[in-house]
Amino acid sequence: MTRRRWALGLAALVAVLVAAAGAVVAARLVSRPSPAPVAGSASPTPSAGPSTPAPTPASPTPPPGADIRGPLNLLLVGVDTRVSVPGWEPHADAVLVLHVPAGLGRAYLFSLPRDLVVDIPAYPKSGYPGGRTKLTHAMSYGSRVPGDKLHPSTAQGYELLRTTVSRYTGLRIDAGAVITFTGFDKLVTALGGVDLYVDQRVASIHRKPDGTYRDRVGSTYVGPQMVYQKGNRHLTGWQALDYARQRYTAGGDYTRQRHQQQLIRALARKILDQGLARDPDRVEQVVAALGKTLVYVGGGRRLVDFAYALGGVPANGFVLVGLPGAGVGSGASYRGEQLRPVGRQFLAALRAGRADAFLADHPSLRVKT
Repeated sequence: MTRRRWALGLAALVAVLVAAAGAVVAARLVSRPSPAPVAGSASPTPSAGPSTPAPTPASPTPPPGADIRGPLNLLLVGVDTRVSVPGWEPHADAVLVLHVPAGLGRAYLFSLPRDLVVDIPAYPKSGYPGGRTKLTHAMSYGSRVPGDKLHPSTAQGYELLRTTVSRYTGLRIDAGAVITFTGFDKLVTALGGVDLYVDQRVASIHRKPDGTYRDRVGSTYVGPQMVYQKGNRHLTGWQALDYARQRYTAGGDYTRQRHQQQLIRALARKILDQGLARDPDRVEQVVAALGKTLVYVGGGRRLVDFAYALGGVPANGFVLVGLPGAGVGSGASYRGEQLRPVGRQFLAALRAGRADAFLADHPSLRVKT
């Protein structure tokens, strides 16, 4: 696999397909051919006299992102945004972090539970005073726009979520992206679906076998439901989204986190297999189809910078990590989730640059694909 193609795939994991477009631009910049001679122009004639030294060529312009050395931490968020409901605040339904150590030769993708109990700092922009609650609420609390309840800000929500994740993990977040459910559906559809190994039977609480939504009686879904059987499957856009959302199954939200990671990796492979780096027009079409369903936040750096920087990660250097957790509460009152000690220890090992050694001692943390 070439450097450019792997750069495209890793970037896709962070900013889904928008970063893929950045990788295409990077490829163009670093491999742009020299201008060809103009037709009909005279060829230089050798001089009989003393040769004139050729001028020293100017130093080539460094490729975009060449100054990025790492470590890098990139935050990818899937949000539940119901655009048909005025004033609906986005909730972080999926929170994933891609950590690339110094040297950019390895990459680790892990999820944080949406119900992880964390300290969310005060956020004056939205009027949120701060508090200890579920991680998913950081996005909604941060999205509030004082004086304008009908138009919450996803960018603001991401900013508070980023700060919360950074404080919890001890990792600086360098860039990230937010994609809505609708955007994820559009992405997979634009790519022609995705091939995935379904590792356990999953019954959907949201959809019927034909893709329409199930009926609701009060807070309960009723009627026929879509079932994803174990085995190699080809999923359409709505199926991939539906499959990635299911948490009322064996393993609960931790199973859903694993499935989301597997699905993102499958999407990256799909992008690589289609050779999008050689087809900029196709990339632009898919990016245009996503529109406002995806928000990129680069911390002052362009997508193309991160796309080029990630190009050095080898194909076998991408590791999926599952962090185990457990519910917390008082008596029958459920407050949320907390990571088990081994999960928190992994984060410490990641910060110290000892992730590989830690995973060698705790192989059960590696997510199988």
